[in-house]
Amino acid sequence: MLRRLYDWTLSLASKPSAPYALAAVSFAESSFFPVPPDVMLVPMMLARPDRAWFYALVCTIASVLGGVLGYAIGVAFYDTIGVQVFEFYGLTQGVEAFRHGYAEYGHWVILLKGLTPIPYKLVTITSGLAGYSLSWFILLSALTRGARFFLVALLMSRFGPRIKGIIDNNFNLVATFAVIIIIGGFAAFRYLF
Repeated sequence: MLRRLYDWTLSLASKPSAPYALAAVSFAESSFFPVPPDVMLVPMMLARPDRAWFYALVCTIASVLGGVLGYAIGVAFYDTIGVQVFEFYGLTQGVEAFRHGYAEYGHWVILLKGLTPIPYKLVTITSGLAGYSLSWFILLSALTRGARFFLVALLMSRFGPRIKGIIDNNFNLVATFAVIIIIGGFAAFRYLF
């Protein structure tokens, strides 16, 4: 199943709708969707290394805009939508500790969590819930998400053919490693907060 998704994403990169699909996934991941945009971003960059920097920009802008939606969920809808997202991840108990940590460490939380596999939507919703400054939230989100996606673009533009060969020849191992990283991100969030 994952191999078909990988092959489909590689073929999607040649279509004019590719940036829109990538933007939609990146936007949704920052506010409510559980799958990180890297699942589409990496294969698309491998298929079209000439567009890696453009794809990183699309992901960054869409992720920040999706983060604003997540922030709005935290501000206005935490008691309904936001709590359901946190319940889905089994994290309702850690929200209050996370929320109180924003008083002193909000900027570090946004910067560090935006670079990690910890689900960014949890940071965006909690930022709104905690009443963190929206302008600082947007600026820090742009910095951290941009750093993450442009680092992927740098790696793909420099080592893309080698990385593609490794993925193609060891797909099951790479897919297993990616799933472990995603699950590890969820576990780290639960453990830390």
